[in-house]
Amino acid sequence: MVITGRTEKTLAEAAGEAEKENLKINYLVSDISKEEDCKDAIDYMIEGFGGVDILFNNAGVIHQAKTHETQTREWDETFDVNVKGAYLMSKHAIAHMLENSYGCIVNNSSILGLKASSGGFAAYCASKGAINQLTRSMALEYADKGLRINAICPGTTYTPMVEDMFEVVGGGDKEAAEKLYISVHPVGRLAQPEEIAHAVLFLCDDNVGFMTGTMLSVDGGLSAK
Repeated sequence: MVITGRTEKTLAEAAGEAEKENLKINYLVSDISKEEDCKDAIDYMIEGFGGVDILFNNAGVIHQAKTHETQTREWDETFDVNVKGAYLMSKHAIAHMLENSYGCIVNNSSILGLKASSGGFAAYCASKGAINQLTRSMALEYADKGLRINAICPGTTYTPMVEDMFEVVGGGDKEAAEKLYISVHPVGRLAQPEEIAHAVLFLCDDNVGFMTGTMLSVDGGLSAK
């Protein structure tokens, strides 16, 4: 397994946590909004580990602002990371996967790629809607080539990005924001990262090889409302 990201400190911490469990994670400092970095990352995996069987496009950013108050640089960053990054990593991975007639790609989308929000997340919603359509398009393009492409659509999940969002949405009152988000999920709580990870592993399992082009909701019942 190889993980990539822009911050070496967090990558090293993740590798260290794995090592405590007698697992091995390799990491590479890389910015998925830059095509050369994406190509280098795929080349690194091929040259160092023999290939790429599974790609999980997990990087994401979120900015909270009404549409007319969204700064253009925030819009651009949202699409550079959330959409362009997934496209670039997939582009270079697919070229390799086609040689082996095998590959699995999972894109991290969001419940906000399926449902809109009035809370000032237009840029994020638009980027995740784009991810869903990118996923469907790639799934159809390569369905008969041995490649499967799906997306995971989580509800609100305890991650550092969401914790920062609570601070902004709550105007400094993170607890109030957390309670608000819990209240909209029918199960009465938010997701743990491990629950989303297990759903991603499910999509990567060859035992569900008939699944492609799917947007798998893991959202505590939110999309059923």
